[in-house]
Amino acid sequence: MKEKTIMGVSKTCFILVVAACMLGIFIGSFFDYNINVLLAHKTEVGAFFATYGSYFSYCLYPAAGMCIFKGLRKKGDRYRMLAWVILIISYFMAVYYSNNYNGSKVRELFGYHAGETTAALSFASWAFWVVLYAWVPIVCHYVFDDVNSDKLIMTGAAILVAGILSDHVNLWLKQVASRPRYKYLITLEDAKSEFRSWWQMIPNLAGSNDNFKSWPSGNMTIASMMFSLPMLADVLKKRSYRKNMICFVIALIFVVIYGYNRIHMTNHFLSDVCFGTIITYLIFVLISTAFLKAGE
Repeated sequence: MKEKTIMGVSKTCFILVVAACMLGIFIGSFFDYNINVLLAHKTEVGAFFATYGSYFSYCLYPAAGMCIFKGLRKKGDRYRMLAWVILIISYFMAVYYSNNYNGSKVRELFGYHAGETTAALSFASWAFWVVLYAWVPIVCHYVFDDVNSDKLIMTGAAILVAGILSDHVNLWLKQVASRPRYKYLITLEDAKSEFRSWWQMIPNLAGSNDNFKSWPSGNMTIASMMFSLPMLADVLKKRSYRKNMICFVIALIFVVIYGYNRIHMTNHFLSDVCFGTIITYLIFVLISTAFLKAGE
C-alpha cells in the first residue's frame, strides 16, 4: 500500500516543519528581543534578498495557473476560454504581488520619481515584472504531465487558493496583534520598554502604520509558499518521490534563509518568523489535502 503524503512528501517532513516552528515560537517567546540585538544588522546583500527573494515564491502562481490550464485543455475545447482566463489571472497575481510589495525598489532602480519623471518609467518598472515571470508558464507547459487532468487542476487550484487565503489571514492577524517592529523600536530612546511579546496584543492599533505590523511575518507567508514545490514536482512528466524530496529540501533551505533575513534586516522577531511560516504552512496543508482528495 502506497504511503500517503502531505503536500507531496512524507508525514515526517510535515512533523519536522511544524516542530521547528513550534520550537522557534517557544524560544522567541522568551528571547525575541535578545536574539534581535544579537543578529539584527542591515546590509546591502540582505536588502537585495529582501527585495527580490520573494520572486521565487511568486513564480508558483503562474506555475499553478499552467497546471489548471493544461488540465482544463485536456478536458476539451469548451474549457479553452476558462483555461486562458485562469492562466492570465495567475500570471497577473505574480506581477501584482511583486509590484505591490517590492515595486518601490524597482521604480527607484528605473529612476522613477512620482510627479518628477515621466510616467513611462513607472510603466517600464511594471513591465520588468511581466518579463521576469514570462519563462514560468512556458517551461511548465512542457514539463507538466496532463495524463491526470483532475490532479493537475486541483494542484494548481490548491496553490492559488491557499496563497491568497494565507496572505489575507496574515494581513488580518497583523491588525489583531499590532506588534511594533524592531526597526521601529530602535529609533526610540528606550527601545526595550516599548517592546511587546507576540501575545501582548492591542487589536487595530496598527491601522496603516507599518511600524506596528511585525506579527506575524508577511514575508514568511510568501516564503512558506515554497513548501508547495513538491506538489508541482509530483505532476511532472518525469516525476519521482526523490524529486519531491529535493524540492522539499530546497524549500526548507529557502525558508530558513528568508527567516534569518527578516531578523537580520531588523523587520521581525523570531516568533514573528515562525508564526508566519507555520500559519501559511498549515493553510497550504489543509487546502491541498482537501483539493487533492477531491481530485482523486
